Amino acid sequence: MNTTLTSHPATELDELVIAVRAAVARDAGPRDTAAYVADALRDHLPSPDLLPADLLPGERGTSSGHRLHVEPDGSFSMVAIVWRPGAVTRVHDHVTWCVFGGLAGVEDEDLYTLSDDGTALIEAGRNRNLTGEVTGFAPPGDIHRVRNAGDDIAVSLHIYGTDLDRVGSSVRRFYDLPVRPAH
Repeated sequence: MNTTLTSHPATELDELVIAVRAAVARDAGPRDTAAYVADALRDHLPSPDLLPADLLPGERGTSSGHRLHVEPDGSFSMVAIVWRPGAVTRVHDHVTWCVFGGLAGVEDEDLYTLSDDGTALIEAGRNRNLTGEVTGFAPPGDIHRVRNAGDDIAVSLHIYGTDLDRVGSSVRRFYDLPVRPAH
């Protein structure tokens, strides 16, 4: 389920939008822009009650995205994602830079690289993204899978460097390849 949120703690989100707008306006490359946006999110990370309580329940193993903001010029979009226990994405990469911050719970992230011949994924590490932490990336080198391995709901705020209403998804491609351990 993907919804667009129409009521939210306006002040927190408005301040974040202004800060992200300024970071994006620096007109840097994708990696630097992701770093500037991450700094803005760290400085203006919304409170865990950003989403109303009625958007949190759902079936185990599912996630839901809630559109918070799409910049009018298409330069970025903000989405809050609710990860219920057992939720897991397919391995994927992205069409643009992405920055995300933990609002509640823990997200586990499995990182991969593509083998030189393109026939397998190579394990590249794991991250535990805790409440209050902010991280981000820019393609290439952004192949990952996100999951909630805990017993509690996790909520994160994602900022993507594109108009998600226009492109439909932040995912560039899914990877259904064998996984090999790092050498």
